[in-house]
Amino acid sequence: MRSRSLPRSSRHKIMHHEDKRFIVFLLRHCLFGCIGGVILGALVLWQDLHGIGTMIFASPDRELCLVLLFFGFFITFGSIGMAIGVMQLGEERD
Repeated sequence: MRSRSLPRSSRHKIMHHEDKRFIVFLLRHCLFGCIGGVILGALVLWQDLHGIGTMIFASPDRELCLVLLFFGFFITFGSIGMAIGVMQLGEERD
């Protein structure tokens, strides 16, 4: 029995220009948020808030602690950056 396949034009969907623009828009806002997360993480370590910098750098697993700290800031602030960008797309209605 022959298997049915989609027509050649349906198999390879090309991303439209508007879709590419929106993805670049989201990635740009995510990058801005991640940069903010790096700055905040560096400030937390530099100011040694509640001794967290001292604890991390005294730990034998300092690399893992730094990765987890900055990964959390990347995810949080990258998501906030994208959310702000998406919310600014809307039009105000009175």
